[in-house]
Amino acid sequence: MKFTKMHGIGNDYVFVNCFEETVADPAKLSIAVSDRHFGIGSDGLILILPSDKADARMRIFNADGSEAQMCGNGVRCVAKYIYEHGIAKKDELAIDTLAGVRTVQLRVSGGKVAGVRVNMGAPKQWRSQIPMKGPETKVVNERLQLAHSMQHVTCVSMGNPHCVIYADDVGKVPLAEFGPEIEHHPSFPERTNVHFVQVESEQEIIIRTWERGSGITLACGTGASACCVAGVLIGKSGPKVLAHLPGGDLELEWENGASVYMTGPATEVFSGEWPE
Repeated sequence: MKFTKMHGIGNDYVFVNCFEETVADPAKLSIAVSDRHFGIGSDGLILILPSDKADARMRIFNADGSEAQMCGNGVRCVAKYIYEHGIAKKDELAIDTLAGVRTVQLRVSGGKVAGVRVNMGAPKQWRSQIPMKGPETKVVNERLQLAHSMQHVTCVSMGNPHCVIYADDVGKVPLAEFGPEIEHHPSFPERTNVHFVQVESEQEIIIRTWERGSGITLACGTGASACCVAGVLIGKSGPKVLAHLPGGDLELEWENGASVYMTGPATEVFSGEWPE
């Protein structure tokens, strides 16, 4: 099976072109290829498939084999792949995901995709849409009881669930401890992604992420979008922010009630064959 390794600011995936390849058990394959010692090494597996309503369809599988609805860094990589590999040679593409069709605009230089702007869709803010247990309210700066602490959380869905927590210094947050506890907290029936945010200014934030099903990652596109939304909802940051993540930077913008737009790079690392 031929594959291509790609990443969006360090959030790396193994991509399979299912216009040409067939994957019988993507959940099992994702666990195998994601292993950084015995596999290729990645945060998960993304399949690029034909679609009857878009230029291509993507399916995302986390490193633990669970399927995700959407991946912001992954969708930029899919756009780069289908343009540069001739599946759809257009500056504006539509990508079908479990969270809906996402439109992307490509910045092309010398026949290569140098950057991608993604319409991430409008955030879902009601508790049942995240989903999160409890009365049907928006979850803004709400207390969440953990085993040994209380955290104030703001939660939204960007097609997948996100829990945003603010900290004075995200570098001091014990992410490996808090991440899995919040991901598996009984308040989240489908688990959740977890993000700690440090506000540098109204236009600049720093994010550290624990991804549902993958653990600590260098970046999360849907998560950065959720952090942009959370900042506006509780007045911590403005509608346009530059987000610094361990793997690089993303530009986000959100006008309340409208879609979130995310802009960032996508990088192809190498291609190979997996002896499936």
